[in-house]
Amino acid sequence: MTDSIQLLASIPSPEVSSITLGPLTIHFYALCILAGIVTCLWLTTRRWESWGEDPERVLDVAIWAIPFGIVGARLYHVLITDPGSYFGPGADPLAILRIWEGGIGIMGAISMGGLGAWLACRRYGISLAKFADAAAPGILIAQAMGRWGNWFNQELFGKPTTLPWGLEISASSYNFPDQYPAGTLFHPTFLYESLWNLLGAFLLIYLGKRGLFQLGQTFWAYVAWYGFGRLMIELFLRIDTAEMLLSLRIHVWTAGGILLLGLVMFLVAGARARRKSLG
Repeated sequence: MTDSIQLLASIPSPEVSSITLGPLTIHFYALCILAGIVTCLWLTTRRWESWGEDPERVLDVAIWAIPFGIVGARLYHVLITDPGSYFGPGADPLAILRIWEGGIGIMGAISMGGLGAWLACRRYGISLAKFADAAAPGILIAQAMGRWGNWFNQELFGKPTTLPWGLEISASSYNFPDQYPAGTLFHPTFLYESLWNLLGAFLLIYLGKRGLFQLGQTFWAYVAWYGFGRLMIELFLRIDTAEMLLSLRIHVWTAGGILLLGLVMFLVAGARARRKSLG
């Protein structure tokens, strides 16, 4: 009886992760990412225009930032998360190009996407700090939406749990851990991170409207917020295979570095704004 009640209270995983239309296969993972990008562009455009800036510049910057971000996301996965699947004996290096099969790292997307945005802002004479502030809440929402792609792919879940919102993973899925019996429920880390990001986006918008951030601080608050949430998930919940460094998942070090960078630069941006106001 207890098992049946637990199963009814659990979160089922989708039975399909794509649809086929003639020769075209559409992966739901890609649709989640695409929906996130569109939402981010919409919100960023609204915020940028409300600050008296040309809304068309948002798309100009996005044309640079999005491709850079996609490349960075894939490179992070290939080189940092799972290099063994692409290099070495029995590996297929051409699989690097098959991004539709999954395997991207948001931390790589942030880094390379930021580089693309910096190049675009220099080209169009836009303040990078101001643009980043405008985009930060939308980026968090895009990340929240993109995480649902992991749900469709039945991947990147957490440790086993008996909580009523445990995630069902098909025992036939190649992602199901061999060490656990069929029917084991797992922490839905995709949901945790999605909710964390949505809460962060709300707080950035709310606190920004109250005038509590200086120029550049909204973006660095986003970086610190995301870094902390990801650090907690990587440190305490995730069990998928990842490269290790000093007995810790490489993502723990990366997330910790992002958190530290966000906190330091948040303080630097505040100090810089105070100096300008005094001088």
